[in-house]
Amino acid sequence: MVSLYPLKFRPILKEKIWGGHKIQSELNKDISPLDNCGETWEISGVQGNISVVSNGPLTGTRLPDLIERYQGKLVGDKVFQKEGNEFPLLVKFIDANQDLSIQVHPDDELAQKRHQSLGKTEMWYIFQADPGSRLIVGFNQPLDKKQYLEYFNSGRLMEVLNQEPVDTDDVFFVPAGRVHTIGKGILLAEIQQTSDVTYRIYDFDRVDKNGNSRELHTEQALDALDFRHYPEYKTPYDQSPNQAVSIVECPYFIVNRLYFNQETTRTYHHLDSFVIYVCVDGKLKLQWDGQHITMTKGEAVLIPANIKSLKLFPAPAYKVLESYIP
Repeated sequence: MVSLYPLKFRPILKEKIWGGHKIQSELNKDISPLDNCGETWEISGVQGNISVVSNGPLTGTRLPDLIERYQGKLVGDKVFQKEGNEFPLLVKFIDANQDLSIQVHPDDELAQKRHQSLGKTEMWYIFQADPGSRLIVGFNQPLDKKQYLEYFNSGRLMEVLNQEPVDTDDVFFVPAGRVHTIGKGILLAEIQQTSDVTYRIYDFDRVDKNGNSRELHTEQALDALDFRHYPEYKTPYDQSPNQAVSIVECPYFIVNRLYFNQETTRTYHHLDSFVIYVCVDGKLKLQWDGQHITMTKGEAVLIPANIKSLKLFPAPAYKVLESYIP
């Protein structure tokens, strides 16, 4: 059996009504023959969108087949016992050339009841944002279902949505139940539970190239929405170089930001999980057991659970999201 090593995958490209061309211009990915690319799914175990290895001896192997073959050596014993051949995280890059629909995702309980699926808690890391770009996350005041419907039915929903100006390196945690949308001009990385269940609340009255409106899920969304107001929606964190900083901790994933311009070693003896690196800026070399690969901005790499130590060499600096299962 081939020894495991850090794995790259072929991006799965998605044309979207709101997509643009930053996946190509900013992240250097070939989006042809698509007219635009709204999303790339970088590491995915979602049925119909299965990632395939693109580097090394395991090139061409599907992610679920890797898990079946290597089990805990790839994903961690605890993760394999819980998830089997299902990969629990989904990594995407999203280019919003126009506002996405206002939407919400159900939690595990509701998603299981309605769709036999996991819920969808996610986090965003901003690669790049045009001047004046904003996104929506949460409500700007406490509401109940009745008050929400009054605003919704009178066409005044935007009045109660919390809008946030965004800039490069901003982080937002979006738990299941929190209303949200990614605004025009934003390119981001998304790390989320493996789920594709979305309830679309409002789509700005858009139609597709065939003149069709997209389906709305007004009633389904009511049971999913968290109507509470939170004092802060943007995630503050220390942006100083040459350290690993925790930016998101939740039951589904932990995400740290590594920002280094000097050599460092990452050890994972304490983890019973795979690790995913997402390079959000710069370039680096990963070295393990006398072997190495390089990563550059816009790449994701799956580090198998049985690799417990890596040396990282900046070229000349990098910012990487490091995520794993707690």
